[in-house]
Amino acid sequence: MDEKIREILKRCDHTLLTPTATWEQIREVCDDGMHYGCASACIPASYVRQAAECVRGRLPICTVIGFPNGYDTTAAKCFMAANAVENGADEVDMVINLGWVKDKRWDDLLREIREVKAACRGKVLKVIIECCLLTQEEKVEMCRIVTESGADFIKTSTGFGGGGATREDVALFARHVGPGMKIKAAGGIAGLEDAQDFIALGAARLGTSRIVKAVKAMEG
Repeated sequence: MDEKIREILKRCDHTLLTPTATWEQIREVCDDGMHYGCASACIPASYVRQAAECVRGRLPICTVIGFPNGYDTTAAKCFMAANAVENGADEVDMVINLGWVKDKRWDDLLREIREVKAACRGKVLKVIIECCLLTQEEKVEMCRIVTESGADFIKTSTGFGGGGATREDVALFARHVGPGMKIKAAGGIAGLEDAQDFIALGAARLGTSRIVKAVKAMEG
Protein backbone atom coordinates (compact mmCIF):
# COMPACT_ATOMS: atom_id res chain seq x y z
CA MET A 1 0.00 0.00 0.00
CA ASP A 2 1.16 3.52 -0.81
CA GLU A 3 2.73 5.27 2.20
CA LYS A 4 0.52 8.36 1.74
CA ILE A 5 -2.55 6.16 2.01
CA ARG A 6 -1.18 4.52 5.15
CA GLU A 7 -0.68 7.96 6.71
CA ILE A 8 -4.28 8.91 5.92
CA LEU A 9 -5.63 5.66 7.37
CA LYS A 10 -3.64 6.23 10.58
CA ARG A 11 -5.66 9.41 11.12
CA CYS A 12 -9.07 7.89 10.38
CA ASP A 13 -11.69 7.22 13.02
CA HIS A 14 -13.42 4.53 10.97
CA THR A 15 -17.03 5.39 11.72
CA LEU A 16 -20.46 3.77 11.78
CA LEU A 17 -23.13 5.70 13.71
CA THR A 18 -26.33 5.02 11.79
CA PRO A 19 -29.33 4.26 14.03
CA THR A 20 -29.85 0.84 12.43
CA ALA A 21 -26.23 -0.37 12.77
CA THR A 22 -26.10 -4.07 13.60
CA TRP A 23 -23.41 -5.99 15.45
CA GLU A 24 -22.37 -7.67 12.20
CA GLN A 25 -21.76 -4.23 10.66
CA ILE A 26 -19.97 -2.95 13.77
CA ARG A 27 -17.72 -6.00 13.81
CA GLU A 28 -16.81 -5.39 10.16
CA VAL A 29 -15.86 -1.80 11.04
CA CYS A 30 -13.65 -3.09 13.84
CA ASP A 31 -12.07 -5.75 11.62
CA ASP A 32 -11.37 -3.21 8.87
CA GLY A 33 -10.06 -0.70 11.41
CA MET A 34 -7.55 -3.24 12.67
CA HIS A 35 -6.60 -4.45 9.19
CA TYR A 36 -5.98 -0.97 7.80
CA GLY A 37 -4.33 0.53 10.87
CA CYS A 38 -6.98 3.16 11.60
CA ALA A 39 -6.83 5.53 14.57
CA SER A 40 -10.03 4.06 16.03
CA ALA A 41 -13.42 2.57 15.34
CA CYS A 42 -16.11 5.13 16.18
CA ILE A 43 -19.34 3.31 17.05
CA PRO A 44 -22.56 3.68 19.07
CA ALA A 45 -22.19 3.44 22.85
CA SER A 46 -24.38 0.33 23.08
CA TYR A 47 -21.73 -1.66 21.18
CA VAL A 48 -18.64 -0.44 23.04
CA ARG A 49 -18.26 -3.37 25.44
CA GLN A 50 -18.78 -5.94 22.69
CA ALA A 51 -16.38 -4.13 20.37
CA ALA A 52 -13.71 -3.73 23.06
CA GLU A 53 -13.89 -7.47 23.74
CA CYS A 54 -13.68 -8.14 20.01
CA VAL A 55 -10.57 -6.05 19.31
CA ARG A 56 -8.74 -6.94 22.57
CA GLY A 57 -6.65 -3.80 22.59
CA ARG A 58 -5.61 -4.00 18.94
CA LEU A 59 -7.70 -0.94 17.98
CA PRO A 60 -8.90 2.01 20.08
CA ILE A 61 -12.67 2.13 20.50
CA CYS A 62 -14.35 5.53 20.19
CA THR A 63 -17.97 6.38 20.94
CA VAL A 64 -20.26 9.40 20.97
CA ILE A 65 -22.28 11.02 23.76
CA GLY A 66 -25.00 13.66 23.72
CA PHE A 67 -25.23 12.68 20.08
CA PRO A 68 -26.24 14.13 17.69
CA ASN A 69 -28.15 17.09 19.19
CA GLY A 70 -26.10 17.96 22.27
CA TYR A 71 -28.98 19.05 24.49
CA ASP A 72 -28.75 16.33 27.14
CA THR A 73 -28.06 17.61 30.64
CA THR A 74 -24.47 17.85 31.81
CA ALA A 75 -25.14 15.10 34.36
CA ALA A 76 -26.43 12.82 31.62
CA LYS A 77 -23.40 13.51 29.43
CA CYS A 78 -21.06 12.81 32.34
CA PHE A 79 -22.85 9.52 33.05
CA MET A 80 -22.64 8.53 29.38
CA ALA A 81 -18.93 9.33 29.27
CA ALA A 82 -18.15 7.43 32.47
CA ASN A 83 -20.26 4.48 31.36
CA ALA A 84 -18.55 4.37 27.97
CA VAL A 85 -15.13 4.33 29.60
CA GLU A 86 -16.23 1.60 32.03
CA ASN A 87 -17.34 -0.45 29.02
CA GLY A 88 -13.95 -0.10 27.35
CA ALA A 89 -14.05 3.12 25.31
CA ASP A 90 -10.64 4.69 24.71
CA GLU A 91 -12.05 7.90 23.19
CA VAL A 92 -15.27 9.88 23.65
CA ASP A 93 -16.73 12.41 21.19
CA MET A 94 -19.26 14.75 22.84
CA VAL A 95 -21.66 17.25 21.29
CA ILE A 96 -21.87 20.69 22.91
CA ASN A 97 -25.15 22.32 23.90
CA LEU A 98 -25.78 24.41 20.80
CA GLY A 99 -28.61 26.36 22.40
CA TRP A 100 -26.15 27.55 25.03
CA VAL A 101 -23.94 28.86 22.24
CA LYS A 102 -26.84 30.86 20.84
CA ASP A 103 -27.57 32.16 24.36
CA LYS A 104 -23.85 33.01 24.81
CA ARG A 105 -23.63 30.86 27.94
CA TRP A 106 -19.88 30.56 27.54
CA ASP A 107 -19.13 29.75 31.19
CA ASP A 108 -21.73 26.96 31.20
CA LEU A 109 -20.24 25.49 28.03
CA LEU A 110 -16.75 25.58 29.50
CA ARG A 111 -17.90 24.01 32.76
CA GLU A 112 -19.78 21.22 30.95
CA ILE A 113 -16.81 20.25 28.79
CA ARG A 114 -14.52 20.22 31.84
CA GLU A 115 -16.96 17.99 33.74
CA VAL A 116 -17.25 15.57 30.84
CA LYS A 117 -13.46 15.52 30.51
CA ALA A 118 -13.19 14.58 34.18
CA ALA A 119 -15.77 11.82 33.66
CA CYS A 120 -13.59 10.39 30.87
CA ARG A 121 -10.95 9.48 33.48
CA GLY A 122 -7.95 10.35 31.37
CA LYS A 123 -9.31 9.00 28.09
CA VAL A 124 -9.36 11.14 24.95
CA LEU A 125 -12.20 13.67 24.67
CA LYS A 126 -13.20 15.25 21.35
CA VAL A 127 -15.67 18.15 21.41
CA ILE A 128 -18.10 18.44 18.49
CA ILE A 129 -19.25 22.02 17.89
CA GLU A 130 -21.42 21.37 14.77
CA CYS A 131 -19.99 24.13 12.59
CA CYS A 132 -22.84 24.13 10.09
CA LEU A 133 -25.15 25.54 12.77
CA LEU A 134 -22.80 28.24 14.09
CA THR A 135 -21.72 31.69 12.96
CA GLN A 136 -18.07 32.50 12.35
CA GLU A 137 -17.95 34.42 15.65
CA GLU A 138 -19.45 31.47 17.52
CA LYS A 139 -16.92 29.08 16.00
CA VAL A 140 -14.04 31.32 17.05
CA GLU A 141 -15.40 31.57 20.60
CA MET A 142 -15.77 27.79 20.76
CA CYS A 143 -12.14 27.42 19.68
CA ARG A 144 -11.22 29.43 22.78
CA ILE A 145 -13.54 27.53 25.10
CA VAL A 146 -12.52 24.06 23.92
CA THR A 147 -8.85 25.04 24.22
CA GLU A 148 -9.39 26.22 27.80
CA SER A 149 -11.45 23.16 28.73
CA GLY A 150 -8.62 20.64 28.69
CA ALA A 151 -10.27 18.52 25.99
CA ASP A 152 -8.00 16.84 23.46
CA PHE A 153 -9.72 17.67 20.15
CA ILE A 154 -12.15 20.14 18.66
CA LYS A 155 -14.32 18.45 16.02
CA THR A 156 -16.24 20.05 13.16
CA SER A 157 -19.43 18.05 12.86
CA THR A 158 -21.61 15.11 13.82
CA GLY A 159 -22.40 14.34 10.20
CA PHE A 160 -26.09 14.44 11.16
CA GLY A 161 -26.60 18.22 11.40
CA GLY A 162 -27.13 19.02 7.74
CA GLY A 163 -23.51 19.78 6.91
CA GLY A 164 -20.12 18.20 7.38
CA ALA A 165 -16.51 19.31 7.55
CA THR A 166 -15.40 22.12 5.28
CA ARG A 167 -11.91 23.23 4.40
CA GLU A 168 -12.77 26.72 5.61
CA ASP A 169 -13.75 25.49 9.08
CA VAL A 170 -10.64 23.38 9.53
CA ALA A 171 -8.51 26.34 8.48
CA LEU A 172 -10.41 28.56 10.94
CA PHE A 173 -9.79 26.06 13.75
CA ALA A 174 -6.09 25.96 12.91
CA ARG A 175 -5.91 29.75 13.23
CA HIS A 176 -7.84 30.03 16.49
CA VAL A 177 -7.23 26.99 18.71
CA GLY A 178 -4.51 27.17 21.33
CA PRO A 179 -1.28 25.17 21.54
CA GLY A 180 -1.79 21.44 21.91
CA MET A 181 -5.43 21.44 20.76
CA LYS A 182 -5.93 18.94 17.95
CA ILE A 183 -8.50 19.13 15.17
CA LYS A 184 -10.87 16.45 13.91
CA ALA A 185 -12.69 16.91 10.61
CA ALA A 186 -15.82 14.81 10.29
CA GLY A 187 -18.82 14.48 8.01
CA GLY A 188 -18.82 14.48 4.24
CA ILE A 189 -15.19 13.46 3.70
CA ALA A 190 -15.73 11.84 0.34
CA GLY A 191 -12.40 10.29 -0.56
CA LEU A 192 -8.62 10.34 -0.41
CA GLU A 193 -8.26 13.75 -2.03
CA ASP A 194 -10.58 15.32 0.56
CA ALA A 195 -8.66 13.56 3.31
CA GLN A 196 -5.31 14.88 2.08
CA ASP A 197 -6.71 18.42 1.92
CA PHE A 198 -8.03 18.31 5.48
CA ILE A 199 -4.76 16.93 6.81
CA ALA A 200 -2.80 19.61 4.99
CA LEU A 201 -5.04 22.26 6.59
CA GLY A 202 -4.34 20.94 10.08
CA ALA A 203 -6.66 18.01 10.83
CA ALA A 204 -5.04 15.38 13.03
CA ARG A 205 -8.08 13.09 12.78
CA LEU A 206 -10.73 12.35 10.18
CA GLY A 207 -14.14 10.98 11.08
CA THR A 208 -15.26 9.02 8.04
CA SER A 209 -16.65 5.74 6.79
CA ARG A 210 -15.58 6.33 3.20
CA ILE A 211 -11.78 6.23 3.29
CA VAL A 212 -11.53 2.54 4.18
CA LYS A 213 -14.21 1.79 1.57
CA ALA A 214 -12.20 3.71 -1.03
CA VAL A 215 -9.02 1.81 -0.19
CA LYS A 216 -10.84 -1.52 -0.31
CA ALA A 217 -12.24 -0.60 -3.73
CA MET A 218 -8.74 0.27 -4.98
CA GLU A 219 -7.52 -3.15 -3.87
CA GLY A 220 -10.22 -4.73 -5.97
